[in-house]
Amino acid sequence: MTDPVPVPGLASPPAEVLSALAEVGRSAVARGLALASGGNLSARLPGDAGTFVITAAGSHLDELGPEQFCTMTLAGETAAAPCSPDASGNQVRPSSEWKLHQRIYSVRPDVNAVVHVHPQYAVLLDALGHEVRMMTLDHAAYVRSVGTVAYHPNGSDALAEEAAAIAAQHNCLILSHHGCAALGESIEMAHRRALNLEEAAVASYRALLLGDTETAFPAEALADLHHA
Repeated sequence: MTDPVPVPGLASPPAEVLSALAEVGRSAVARGLALASGGNLSARLPGDAGTFVITAAGSHLDELGPEQFCTMTLAGETAAAPCSPDASGNQVRPSSEWKLHQRIYSVRPDVNAVVHVHPQYAVLLDALGHEVRMMTLDHAAYVRSVGTVAYHPNGSDALAEEAAAIAAQHNCLILSHHGCAALGESIEMAHRRALNLEEAAVASYRALLLGDTETAFPAEALADLHHA
């Protein structure tokens, strides 16, 4: 599967889904998790597990409007044209990372949103060979565990397939020398996990600066973890 196949008749995503993703995009850029078009966001369409909406190629995450999204199916189909024209009349195509989202949705029926951003600390720690350690209750509750995906070219089948395999066990993935993918049963939860992953990475980085290589959330507390 190389390029998305245009098909007519795909349902348009509800306005509230696009609005929620646009808010995540603004938050990601404001908090330094992404620069301009560095990253992509997606969500399944309510009531249709086989269809999802994803940000368009080259779209700036803090400037997302309805024309910066494309609707796709898990079969790799996209809305005819291939997507609706933007304000300038140009045809909009899905993000080059669409396979990453598609493969994850295919193996995780419980996941309804994927937030792929480029957080500096999480990527730096991984590149230096250090783990992101859960330090707080929030880190443990929302992130819980982190899977690492070896470097593969962005948009490649290899990246998408390895990420999907690791997503079977983790809701937060670090894509080595690239970024992260946070998964959630809702857009809000995927966003929250992305924020907590980077906050845990910042805490881990600061601990390393102080010479600490071991401190983390108590392992024995994970099994009974409850966070309302």
